[in-house]
Amino acid sequence: MAVEKSLTGAEVIIKALVDQGVDVVFGYPGGAVLPIYDEIFKQNSLRHILVRHEQGAVHAAEGYARSTGKVGVVLVTSGPGATNAVTGLTDALMDSIPVVCLTGQVPTHLIGNDAFQECDTTGITRPCTKHNYLVKESEALAYTMHEAFYVARSGRPGPVVVDLPKDIQFADAPYIGPEAVKPRSYVPQVKGDSARIEEAIDLIANAERPVFYGGGGIINSGPNACKRFTDFVRMTGYPCTLTLMGLGAYPASDRQFLGMLGMHGTYEANLAMHGCDVMVAVGSRFDDRITGRLDAFAPGAKIIHIDIDPSSINKNVHVDVPIVGDVAHVMGQFQRCWKARVKRRRNGKAAEGWWRKIEGWRKRNCLAYKMDDQVIKPQYALERLQELTKDQDVFVSTEVGQHQMWAAQFCKFEKPNRWMTSGGLGTMGYGLPAAIGAQIGNPKKLVIDVAGEASIMMNIQEMSTAIQHRLPVKVFILNNQYMGMVRQWQELLHGGRYSESYTAALPDFVKLAESFGAVGLRATKPSEIDDLIKEMISVDNTVIADIAVDPAENCFPMIPSGSAHNEMIMGDTGIDTGEQSVAEDGMVLV
Repeated sequence: MAVEKSLTGAEVIIKALVDQGVDVVFGYPGGAVLPIYDEIFKQNSLRHILVRHEQGAVHAAEGYARSTGKVGVVLVTSGPGATNAVTGLTDALMDSIPVVCLTGQVPTHLIGNDAFQECDTTGITRPCTKHNYLVKESEALAYTMHEAFYVARSGRPGPVVVDLPKDIQFADAPYIGPEAVKPRSYVPQVKGDSARIEEAIDLIANAERPVFYGGGGIINSGPNACKRFTDFVRMTGYPCTLTLMGLGAYPASDRQFLGMLGMHGTYEANLAMHGCDVMVAVGSRFDDRITGRLDAFAPGAKIIHIDIDPSSINKNVHVDVPIVGDVAHVMGQFQRCWKARVKRRRNGKAAEGWWRKIEGWRKRNCLAYKMDDQVIKPQYALERLQELTKDQDVFVSTEVGQHQMWAAQFCKFEKPNRWMTSGGLGTMGYGLPAAIGAQIGNPKKLVIDVAGEASIMMNIQEMSTAIQHRLPVKVFILNNQYMGMVRQWQELLHGGRYSESYTAALPDFVKLAESFGAVGLRATKPSEIDDLIKEMISVDNTVIADIAVDPAENCFPMIPSGSAHNEMIMGDTGIDTGEQSVAEDGMVLV
């Protein structure tokens, strides 16, 4: 192992970041990381983005990672700096986002003494990271830094914490390059088992009611994975649906795409999942928002599950053909096997019948809404946003709530890495910092944060970050004055008792934008939407667009918690099983 001359620990950290190809770090300084910040001051290879809160730093790193495919990097101080980052780290773990978070720590001789701004960072972050390290010896620093990046990006991606005592940052430390670090204890399986793939291809070839169910793992595997997945789905001619985190892995305009599935998925996607006889799950984890009631999930289906994470297979749903491997590699194996077995396909007439049934469900037009000339419907605002930006390469982030689900339904993604949202943890306040990270990673592109007025207030201080760094992020607020999804559940499931879901003291978002040095816009009528969107796009500055939308509008379709895919609440007819529509007593229906 070639060891270069000794540097200080802080110098080793900066050199390791540069050698890992890092070009931007999101952070907030404090006493325990001042040696690192001193080295940042001395160099020009790394750009530092000063956020206003450590949670915002991690979400910005997530948006950067999700939109570029690179590892996002965070630098925070000890104690509250580290604990403030926990929500972002948990979010990244749930959504498999590669992030390396460097946290300051008190000097090694003070660890355990309740020193100023000390906390057990590795203990606190153990449940919310893929792996974490406490560096106690300067000799291990360079190796640990490089291994952290390897762990974060390899296999199922995720967040990694490296806790850095202050004395280690000052101490002399040897440096080794990333090529010298070859971890042996963590080597994810990339190639799928050939026998299992043969078995899967036989099932797919003979299926009568097949469906592909793709998740965020396809996007995490990279652009080749998305292309190979798309090519294989098209080879078969079978229907395809995607999870919230998988949007963009398959082109939204393609005839075979049924839309998003799950709690607020489309009628046709959910009924296809319920009625399929062979399900091909690719890079997805069968979480509760997708499966609904487990004992009623896809009751007649043989399930093929492809995932690089063995622990995800058979975790929530029993599968018939498990395939552990990288999606890009396994999809290549599927294509070769399918082409070799082309003569054994016997499902032509059955597949045609399946498509006829699906087309019948499509005619239901499950995303239809009642237009109003005086009140802006949130769906209309997003339809116009989609139409007026369709010729641009747009990156969309969201906060969490009704607006998030409407954005997933009405924004159409033809490519991967254009959609940044908090899927697993459902973190309000994610969207604005994530948009900042996406804008840093894609400086010439249009980046829009679709927000709710409640969620945007969670990390509104990051407007200052956007202004300081001259980032023309557009915040598109669907302002219904409520925590919309909470209000919807209270209406439908709690007898209309709106307990603490109305926000009684909202700011004037136009004035708020102007106070930061941004541009504020407002629309209160449908006739104003197009002009607002055009102005928002044309302005070379950060923008907050405040759209006053119908406060009573609900997001449909909706699978109530604990219900099956064929028990959707529709916007016009109540509970719909796919065969008949019945309004259920106690439900307030649009």
